[in-house]
Amino acid sequence: MPPHEGLTHLKEYDIKDSNVELIGSDIDHKVKYRSAQTEPAWNDGKVGQVAGLHIWRIENFEVIIWPHDKAGEFYDGDSYIVLHSYKVGNKDREEKLCHDIFFWLGSKTSQDEAGTAAYKTVELDEFLRGSATSHREVQQAPSEQFMALFPKLKILSGGVRSGFRHVDRDTRPEAINTLLRIFKHPPGARTASLVVHEVEPIWQSLDEEDVFVLDAGSTKIWVWQGKSCSPMEKAKAAQVVHDMTLAKHVDVEVLSQAESRSRLVVDLLGGKDADYASLQCPRPIKSSQKLATESPRPQRLYRFSDESGRMSFNLVKDGQSIRRQDFDGNDVFVFDNGTAIWVWRGLKASKAEKSMWIKVVQMYVRQLQERQEGGEVHLAPVATVLEGNESPAFLKALEAAA
Repeated sequence: MPPHEGLTHLKEYDIKDSNVELIGSDIDHKVKYRSAQTEPAWNDGKVGQVAGLHIWRIENFEVIIWPHDKAGEFYDGDSYIVLHSYKVGNKDREEKLCHDIFFWLGSKTSQDEAGTAAYKTVELDEFLRGSATSHREVQQAPSEQFMALFPKLKILSGGVRSGFRHVDRDTRPEAINTLLRIFKHPPGARTASLVVHEVEPIWQSLDEEDVFVLDAGSTKIWVWQGKSCSPMEKAKAAQVVHDMTLAKHVDVEVLSQAESRSRLVVDLLGGKDADYASLQCPRPIKSSQKLATESPRPQRLYRFSDESGRMSFNLVKDGQSIRRQDFDGNDVFVFDNGTAIWVWRGLKASKAEKSMWIKVVQMYVRQLQERQEGGEVHLAPVATVLEGNESPAFLKALEAAA
């Protein structure tokens, strides 16, 4: 039976409803590794062998290569898997190839696509012999590690045909405008990425700090520059317009918010009779650092263990310094540094501990939500690392927590 056969009947993808009894066992590892050996996406001779960036999109339950020239371009109705392989070491030490796997979930992705992405991420980790750091990424609040992979990120509305839903950009009526918002993320950072994000084509989507490109499906493209936008955002908008006009010859008009004529764009977006003193629309993606600042929570370390004969999830440290020696290779630990949630899996952790870690993280997040602690903690980045294969990002977070 094809691996996607069972997924087609799931109404809601939720790990709490899954049978995870054997996840993490020797049998489970062997089955998944053998399955990975037959997955064409992993067996191109480069995956896990050379440094670089690999991207796949989930299409009809299959893992399909995403074109290199579209790297950094995502659709909000889809799910993607991104593998970043990189070398670590120096002249005095043999270089080692390390891997980060990200499964990115669009805000409107279907449950079958999200489930397939999660399953295939585990499979890819098995293909890499469990040495990778795996990350769950959500469109609304991408991690700094994910953003660093794409100096220019583009998020568009739409999605590939799937078992349950389909958004076809090519069949939309021409009367529907396309409005792109261009901004730096995170704002104010020296190494910020430039984001091109398709937003709802209404005047309320405009903001004074960013640049907007409006394609009304006519013979003109409008560029609307907020009065507080940056030169980088203006330059990126010019590049976006250049790419848009390569396929069709249309006029382009650039308007600054300070000009009275800029009101034309507001009118085209339905704000002809709107009376406003300022335009302030929150950006469509949030910084994990900003989320942590808005709703701070202390750094914590939990131990998940069955050493006593029954499962226990105990608080080890709350608000105190956390160091490497606080981790024990016989168990699984949940490290929450207030910005991200890390799961550290000891090499000697039991089968049960390894099989239950994801449910434990889900329980932990729900407890924070019930206590109304951490604000939108469900958007916090979640990543897993294996003892001995800790990623630079994890080591950096641990160093800051000491």
